[in-house]
Amino acid sequence: MLSLTVNTPKLLFLSTSFFPNHHLHHHSPPLTPHRPRTSFSVSALIIPPSSSTAQKQQQLYQPFRPPPSPLPKRYRTLDTNERLEILSNRLGLWFEYAPLIPSLIQEGFTSSTLEEITGIASIEQNRLVVAAQVRDSLVEASDEETVSFFDSPGSPEILYEIRFLNTPQRAAAARFIVENGFDANKAEELSRSMKDFPRRYGEKGWESFDGNLPGDCLAFVYYRQAQEHKSASSPELSKAALERALKVVETDRAKQKVVEDFEGKDGEGGGEDVAMDDVVRVPVVRMAIGEVAESSAVVVLPVCRAEGKQIEVEEAPWESGMRGEFGVVEAEKGWSRWVVLPGWGPVVPLKRGGVVVAFPKARGVLSWRSKRRDTEEEVLVVVDRERKEVEFDDGFYLVMSGGNGSGEEGLKVERGGKLKEIGVVESLGTVVLVVRPPREEVENLRDEDWE
Repeated sequence: MLSLTVNTPKLLFLSTSFFPNHHLHHHSPPLTPHRPRTSFSVSALIIPPSSSTAQKQQQLYQPFRPPPSPLPKRYRTLDTNERLEILSNRLGLWFEYAPLIPSLIQEGFTSSTLEEITGIASIEQNRLVVAAQVRDSLVEASDEETVSFFDSPGSPEILYEIRFLNTPQRAAAARFIVENGFDANKAEELSRSMKDFPRRYGEKGWESFDGNLPGDCLAFVYYRQAQEHKSASSPELSKAALERALKVVETDRAKQKVVEDFEGKDGEGGGEDVAMDDVVRVPVVRMAIGEVAESSAVVVLPVCRAEGKQIEVEEAPWESGMRGEFGVVEAEKGWSRWVVLPGWGPVVPLKRGGVVVAFPKARGVLSWRSKRRDTEEEVLVVVDRERKEVEFDDGFYLVMSGGNGSGEEGLKVERGGKLKEIGVVESLGTVVLVVRPPREEVENLRDEDWE
């Protein structure tokens, strides 16, 4: 028998009484069934907390609130076997049963086990889950008619391809896909064009297209392809690319640019009709995270330090390239520092003489007047050493800092007009591209930032 006695405050004691153990006292008589049971008596003091202590405990206590279930209400009360049955038989709409997959994985199932049980391949499982998340982002950002278009079973393949876009871009892309009846392949091409458009800053015709409109982004891809086919003396392929651009272009300005190129009024061929901006403009791009891995073509260039001397730029390898089926990089001489860049338009033509100069800070090194905070970040300047002549006033050229009378040591980028004022007619090379490091936000410098 156990008894608990609550006494008055400031008293605390514990008392017990028990019958001695016969193993410890050999002279005690043995226990018999008729002997009374051992009796315990326990007394303890319970001191109630003060009002201030109770208040603090109440403030510290936070009741557990489970996270909201990702499952639709109709599936939340189902057990494991019932959820597996729904997946196996594809019961309901695809975006409704797709959340069942991560819920089962949280319970310990693997994707391969689910594939054996339900027949849904691991790749399709991932596509369903991601596509459902993309669709959820469209519910609030797009109209109901657009969202309902993706209720069909083939929609996950399409929505999966626009996963890398932000929510406003997804909404715009989804509407464009619906209006043009795009399949998964076309959706992938559209998504890549929207993601790639800001990085093409400064390329020919870029300013005529609107990067906020999916059709203009895709049209610019076809426009660029037309220029490449034209350079390769393939007029038929160039014309076909321009025709594809005309089918998807959205703004009148971009359409006019494509039409002018289609009719041969782009200014090429006459020499003097080429716009000066297209000749001297220096693109400034920010590399995206993972862009090199996703690029179908890359360029490997030697890197020099900005604090180095002119001799370092001149001694860097002039020729290098990837050879063989494995793409082994070979150079004419040994060099310790290299960088791999995506196959951007200004970089690809550098078959010989290309070099990269790494500046630890953009501020005070490059000749733009910018109040941006990112002037403290590192930049890479891509230089064509075969074009040393200071030809254009609005061009940018790599020079030794001592060559412009500053007296500072190291390499620097200067505008052509300033170099001509002090009598400099030859540089170490013409700047063709400035690369900023990757980060989450994608921003690009405007033309006035180089003034």
